[in-house]
Amino acid sequence: MHLCSSFFVFPMNTVLGVSFFLLLSLFTEPVVPFSHTDHYTKPSDLSLRRHHRPQEHLEVTYPLPSEQATPSCSHLILRHSFADTIDSPPFSTPYIPPSHCPSPWSRALLRFQADCKGEQYDRIAGLWLGGVELFRTSTAEPTKDGVFWNVWKDVTRYSSLLTRSDLDLTMMLENIVNHEFTGIYHVTITLSLFKGRAVVGVPLGVSCEGRSRILRDESDGGISEVTVERDDLGDTDLRRGSLDSYESPADLIIPISDDGDRGFWFRIERESDVHSRSIRIPKNTHRAVLELCASFHGNDEFWYSNPPNSYIKTNGLSTRRGNGAYREVYVTIDGEVVGSEVPFPVIFTGGINPLLWEPVVAIGAFNLPSYDIDLTPYLGKILGGKKHRFGIGVTRGISYWLVNANLHLWLDHHSQVVHAGRIINKSPEVTIERQEEFTGLDGSFDISAEREGKVAGWVRSSAGNLTTVILHEFKFKNYIKFQKNGTYKLVKQKHKAKKKTKLINGHGQVVGLLKVKRKYPLRVLTWTKPCLRKDRYLLVTNVTHALRERQSGACFSSSISNKQDSSGWMKVKGHSVVAGQAITRQNYTYADRFNCYARNVAAADGKLIEDSSTFQCEQ
Repeated sequence: MHLCSSFFVFPMNTVLGVSFFLLLSLFTEPVVPFSHTDHYTKPSDLSLRRHHRPQEHLEVTYPLPSEQATPSCSHLILRHSFADTIDSPPFSTPYIPPSHCPSPWSRALLRFQADCKGEQYDRIAGLWLGGVELFRTSTAEPTKDGVFWNVWKDVTRYSSLLTRSDLDLTMMLENIVNHEFTGIYHVTITLSLFKGRAVVGVPLGVSCEGRSRILRDESDGGISEVTVERDDLGDTDLRRGSLDSYESPADLIIPISDDGDRGFWFRIERESDVHSRSIRIPKNTHRAVLELCASFHGNDEFWYSNPPNSYIKTNGLSTRRGNGAYREVYVTIDGEVVGSEVPFPVIFTGGINPLLWEPVVAIGAFNLPSYDIDLTPYLGKILGGKKHRFGIGVTRGISYWLVNANLHLWLDHHSQVVHAGRIINKSPEVTIERQEEFTGLDGSFDISAEREGKVAGWVRSSAGNLTTVILHEFKFKNYIKFQKNGTYKLVKQKHKAKKKTKLINGHGQVVGLLKVKRKYPLRVLTWTKPCLRKDRYLLVTNVTHALRERQSGACFSSSISNKQDSSGWMKVKGHSVVAGQAITRQNYTYADRFNCYARNVAAADGKLIEDSSTFQCEQ
């Protein structure tokens, strides 16, 4: 029986291991690479996916806050249905803070609920309050019986905005509804607010209860600690200069974003695009952190698998998915690059093989990550009352990226003017090495990139003279290999980043320390084979990706390990999956000095077949 001419059900273990390759050996005819998309829809009546009632989709993360604590109050802020919204302005409504639950709050959580029924692509969506991005998400692809999902996000850091009554709440979700795509996304968003010392979700961090630590940086010899009772410090610069204040929400948040007519995100279409906004920050700002928000779409949705332009041109391919497989989102102030991030490769629910992402979606698909860039060492450049231009661009970026940023500012309430200056700025250009070797449609491409830098600046405020020192480095490797006339494609990528922030008081003592390490390994294998019917083809896929992060400071440490392994095959007609099988396994662990959580899940053919969790982890 020919797999592409008749639907053939394989046991799930045949999708993995040796049988994965036996399946492919049934086919020998070549197909042209890049003649097919990496983004698909799943017809709502696909027989493997019938559940006869709406099915919940989920992103595996720390357990829902509602399972741990009851909020002091809940507040509905948005309810709307997104039908045929393409090329239309975003939905906007006045934001009203909760009068029945006034601030201050110890924790604020946003709950995003959505449901959809019919046939539809996945869609990107953003939520802004006064132009400040609160949440970026993508949708699940629905079924005939319907799907629904819930996402929780900690929005405590936006507390200064959540108390205001002069702002509009805006949501952008461009959707198409016609005779083919019938799915309408129904969205409800609420705030859950907590008073007192509520502990819900992943802890914000662990403060040094009742004491403060002076840290002496001994370079390669490590860091020594001297514990000082906080009661003996009074309100000195040592106490107020501690990185414990990193848990406190900013006093002011300024959006670096578009005008909102098509959402508040800027759209990057080419490498030369740098979108910017002129901003004047208050003269009494003593700390600044830029929160960078970015997602990738169109020809750059799978940027980590794009070949160099030379390969495309030599082989006469029509694809526009080029520029190689390295991207870096960067931030500028008055044209000077002040920070950058290689983004985590989020895979949306229609990406690579949509059967892999139901009902468990890929890491970050329902709650896209943002990236913090500490700009405190650059305050000497932007204090003084003048406007300065903050810009965002994408190295080697092509159409298209959606980017914007939130500038979080902490103000000195005891002084009208803060003075600052930069003392160290070692931010060399990224070092990139490329190697390519191909004959016809087969070949291999290597990219290596790395950067190591250091920036330091002092700020003199009512808290004294404090110096922020930031050391940062990253290493990036990407390897792409084409075989079998370009129909077999292997992508292997590694990204490692380290950042160390020190806060030094006027006596030369390190009073605050924060270290962050991140790893983003990714491996994608795809093999395209023809079917007897020329309008269909078979695609076999394996995807392994992970997010690993460690944070540590003077009084806390935490780690997250989140890994998915997915395998499957599908028969495709046009952009639609007409048959297939898939399995995804995921292992998630979180640990700090006081909490531990682990969850293991497995999904096969659209159903959750394993789900176990525990708060008792092996240390």
